[in-house]
Amino acid sequence: MAKMLIMMSKTEKTQNQPEHNFFMQNNNAKIIEIFDRNLVRRNRNRAAPTFGNYDFLINRVNADLIDRLQDIKRTFPKTLLMGGRGFKDSSLTNISGIQDLVIMDLAENFLDPDALSIQGDEEYLPFAPETFDLILSPLSLHTTNDMPGALIQMNRALKPDGVCLAALLGGETLYELRQVMMQAEMKIRRGAGSHIAPFADKQQIGSLMQRGGFALPVVDSEIITVSYKNVRSLMQDLRGMGEGNSLKERGKPLNKTFMAEIETLYHKNFPEENGRIRATFEIIFLIGWSPHQSQQKPLRPGSAKTRLADALETKEIRT
Repeated sequence: MAKMLIMMSKTEKTQNQPEHNFFMQNNNAKIIEIFDRNLVRRNRNRAAPTFGNYDFLINRVNADLIDRLQDIKRTFPKTLLMGGRGFKDSSLTNISGIQDLVIMDLAENFLDPDALSIQGDEEYLPFAPETFDLILSPLSLHTTNDMPGALIQMNRALKPDGVCLAALLGGETLYELRQVMMQAEMKIRRGAGSHIAPFADKQQIGSLMQRGGFALPVVDSEIITVSYKNVRSLMQDLRGMGEGNSLKERGKPLNKTFMAEIETLYHKNFPEENGRIRATFEIIFLIGWSPHQSQQKPLRPGSAKTRLADALETKEIRT
């Protein structure tokens, strides 16, 4: 299936971001279960045999993660790969700096039989504290119910000054499909159900990184626009990626009448050339470090010894 991808990027360093999103609860509050984790596992296991036909998005993400990783000039004696889709043991161990590699995935069918692999859940990491020098997580965190808890555990699993590099689907993902499905359902069923997962945005992820205890967190995103022949082709890709609907409270099944209305609305509202439609995927990349005394720390406010006006050789205007 031919696809056309258009890339845009946004970068944002996270400092003092507000804490206000559905992933954040009081420490004594019950975790809100948005996703059916057993269904997440089944969806991905079903996708595994033919995943190579639908791996364009994960391949792009993995390439971007490797590019970012190669900017870090150090060695990683022990590395954890959280999420085995797309990566193979050889593709990572051939990268300069990575030595021993452990692959963990919720879906056992995505584990590499030729590598040191373990089936595990991102919400319950089965590793001792200070085990890894590097944790890579390509598109595995966005379907966790307890993302703050997952990030805290990842931080604990890192050695001091270890690095976490991850990618997950962001809030702009599939906004076109979300909109037309809601419109179609309101028209036909007089009410909207849940068919597409809610995703966090960059500000929320930055807050979660800080809450997870990571030092020097940086978050940036890329918008990937994909051209499709029709809605059915888009949904086929989502299932092939292992990203089918895994919400705990799912909407009613999609019948022929509903699908026809979605198709009509999609082509009307989000048309591309030659009668095609577009779909948006926002990929949020995050990097954070396990705290260490050698890392840079912000200066105390008011501790500067040189005025900014002097450095810029200009006159200070007081208000």
